[in-house]
Amino acid sequence: MTGTKKTALALLAVAVAVIIAVTPHFAAMHTPDTINKGPGVTAVKMLSDYFPGLKNTPGDTAVYVLDSGKPGGAVLLVGGTHPNEPSGYISAILMVEKARLTKGKLFVIPQANASGFTHNDYSEGSPQRIAIATANGERSFRYGSRATNPVHQWPDPDIYVHASSGQKLSGSETRNLNRAYPGRPDGTLTEQVAYGIVQLIRQEQVGLSIDLHEASPEYPVINALVFHDRAMDVAATAALDLEMEKIKIGLEPSPKTLRGLSHREWGDATATMAVLMETGNPAQGRLRGATNEALVLTGKDPMYERAAKLGRLFIPYDKNGQPLSLRVARHVAATMVLVRDAFEKEPRQTVVITGVPSYGEIVRKGIGAFL
Repeated sequence: MTGTKKTALALLAVAVAVIIAVTPHFAAMHTPDTINKGPGVTAVKMLSDYFPGLKNTPGDTAVYVLDSGKPGGAVLLVGGTHPNEPSGYISAILMVEKARLTKGKLFVIPQANASGFTHNDYSEGSPQRIAIATANGERSFRYGSRATNPVHQWPDPDIYVHASSGQKLSGSETRNLNRAYPGRPDGTLTEQVAYGIVQLIRQEQVGLSIDLHEASPEYPVINALVFHDRAMDVAATAALDLEMEKIKIGLEPSPKTLRGLSHREWGDATATMAVLMETGNPAQGRLRGATNEALVLTGKDPMYERAAKLGRLFIPYDKNGQPLSLRVARHVAATMVLVRDAFEKEPRQTVVITGVPSYGEIVRKGIGAFL
């Protein structure tokens, strides 16, 4: 056997060994995270209950129903639209496990793009999981991708054309759930998930719909409420109330020319008041150093400290970083204020949520105290 063949066989053996070693880690990304039914959960449905076309597909996902049994309105809370934005889905999970309803109904989708939780974004070096310490032991959650797994939807077109508007974007945006609304029943898997969520809003007559997100600290629309025209008064009132609680938050109207996003299409396609919220996640930014679990959890990065000193960021940033507990606290507090303010002019549609920790409690005690 020649030296070249020996080298080739040796390299092949190494490749096979690496594949064998990492396969269990990638396979584990397809194992659903544990979400405990809290005392307020009265039913667990699937998105396919609202759009049967999703049944037995990687796009189907759990919908947690918290029904007070008393007349009132309905609210939808969505996390995991982008599975690499953990404050969104961890906030939704906290609501599932802690919230109680004394009036009206709350529908929670913690992992909207279920397929996106089964893989990572390539070339980003992201962790596959994050671990949160709780009183009952460590809990592990997947840190997924911004987009649907290409194993479940492929190939990407060269140019993605948004079906109902004709807007053109990069081909990979075809797997971005937050560019797919209002969706299509006969479209791609991502469009079908979007369609299912819109059907839920319609069928349950949801009055307020909230989509939880994160963005990089250098992104202008950060620590903000992005609102549909119909939700303008509610968002403005909520922002003032949050300021009174010393939680600074910005207001951004939904652009009418940017299509496919929840805050635009939910409001246009249904009667709901649609709001999207953003918190600051350094693990998503372009200025970050090492990308690892610690960065996701602590939000600490010396490169972002330097950027803050140079005035390059749109949120406060110091040696304390932007920890996940702070980001979750912002989402939970803003959700509670929006729900409280949304139906002031229609008291018969009021939704009352109790049992949820305050902003200060989450910041002081950490997320694990409430999971």
